[in-house]
Amino acid sequence: MSRVFVTGSSDGIGAGIADRLAAQGHEVVRHARDERRAADRRAAGVADRFVTGDLASLAQTRALAEQVAALGEFDVVVHNAGWVSRAEQRPLTEDGLEQTFQVNALSAYVLTALLPVPKRLVYVSSDSIVRATIDVADLQHEKAWTAGEAYADSKLAMTAIAFAVARRYPRTLCNAVHPGWINTKMSGDIAPLDVAAGSDTAVWLATSTDPAVLVSGAFFHERRRVTLNDQADDPAVQDALVAECARLSGVTLP
Repeated sequence: MSRVFVTGSSDGIGAGIADRLAAQGHEVVRHARDERRAADRRAAGVADRFVTGDLASLAQTRALAEQVAALGEFDVVVHNAGWVSRAEQRPLTEDGLEQTFQVNALSAYVLTALLPVPKRLVYVSSDSIVRATIDVADLQHEKAWTAGEAYADSKLAMTAIAFAVARRYPRTLCNAVHPGWINTKMSGDIAPLDVAAGSDTAVWLATSTDPAVLVSGAFFHERRRVTLNDQADDPAVQDALVAECARLSGVTLP
């Protein structure tokens, strides 16, 4: 059995991923934004260990990495945490960064850089990347901002980060996944799929010995390898993005 850390796993798809992993007998460490959310899950009967930290804060993200690293090595890390704005104006964090990018992409970069390298890395992305772009000169959407574009672009950035990491960590299986349009707080009730369906491919990538899984730098949906945006596969784009993430966060990817 494996030791697995799952970000954003107090509810939604992340909770579904963690639930399935725990049911399979894996040791799961869950992440919640704050202690109240962790306490709510414990009260609901979740017995797994929780660590806490707001990924909209670089200081809290670094502190979260310290909490997780103190627990020892993990076989798998699933970067699932995601956020979409419901506001009409561009949201900024305490670090002065656009919040969607910071939570969805930059925090995954920081945690990847600061945590011990696991055997497998899974980045939960989105099919919205098909219409997204990476503009390294304007990752913060200072020129123009909409919630939908910021979300799609942040998930494309996360995917490119995953593929950059795959190049740097050749002994780690590092892949991205689109879970589907899932009925969660973020997607709303009109989404057609339940959390069990949305968690399936991520859990498969985290645990399976199927030869189809034993690859790195790939994007999956419904257990099939797909390509949704060529920018994510471009090493020059990846390298420029990693350099900008290092500048913004002050954290260097090994």
